[in-house]
Amino acid sequence: MRKLVLAFVIGVLFVGCTEVERPSRYVRSTVYELQQASDYEYTGELEVGELPTGELELVITLKGAKGSTAVTYPAHLHYGPYGTPDAPMAAMLSPIYASSLVGATILTELSNGNVINYESFQTFNGHVKVHLASEGPDYEVILVAGDVGANYQE
Repeated sequence: MRKLVLAFVIGVLFVGCTEVERPSRYVRSTVYELQQASDYEYTGELEVGELPTGELELVITLKGAKGSTAVTYPAHLHYGPYGTPDAPMAAMLSPIYASSLVGATILTELSNGNVINYESFQTFNGHVKVHLASEGPDYEVILVAGDVGANYQE
């Protein structure tokens, strides 16, 4: 009887420890690498996902040192390739929280009034920048940046 109970417990533990694959929250998605763009040691990625509702979600995840819960890093989607001087802003994205290094935005429209969805993002001529601060001289410091849409090259 003891062997039977022991076998049962081991079986339950084994089954309970197996990894279960979770379904993606997106219908489809694309991941873009974001490169270090200053002396601050951050890299990252932008995941662009189509939600079941058809809305577009942009999730920026930084890799680097986490910071205070009171600190956020502003993020923007810009027109044109990275390196374009004074590239106009296509959309202000939700800030990246220093404590988690993640920020998520539901995006449906660009600053010029054009609707954006998963299909149109794939051919979008743009790039993403994450700044150190929202104003002052630290606004000019870009933590990470990368081309997206039609500009992205692996």
